[in-house]
Amino acid sequence: MPELQNMPRAQTSAELRYETVASDVTVAGRSSRKETQEMLDFCAEHNITADVEVIPIQKINEAYERILRSDVKYRFSIDMSSLSRAA
Repeated sequence: MPELQNMPRAQTSAELRYETVASDVTVAGRSSRKETQEMLDFCAEHNITADVEVIPIQKINEAYERILRSDVKYRFSIDMSSLSRAA
């Protein structure tokens, strides 16, 4: 894993976050709304997307069981339109 001091200097906070993610370095912390928007704009400009598994709300219990079994490759994202079918 690369050391942070060996990484190239980034011009914006969004570029820094991109470089750390691309280099398999995890950096956690708080960011302002402006920094968050910078990051979203940077990702949109460079076609960087998240890998997610979209599930309907009806499968939430199955998703939870999969989490307990460590049978999850991506983050789960609930399809909110399935809420109207949840009755």
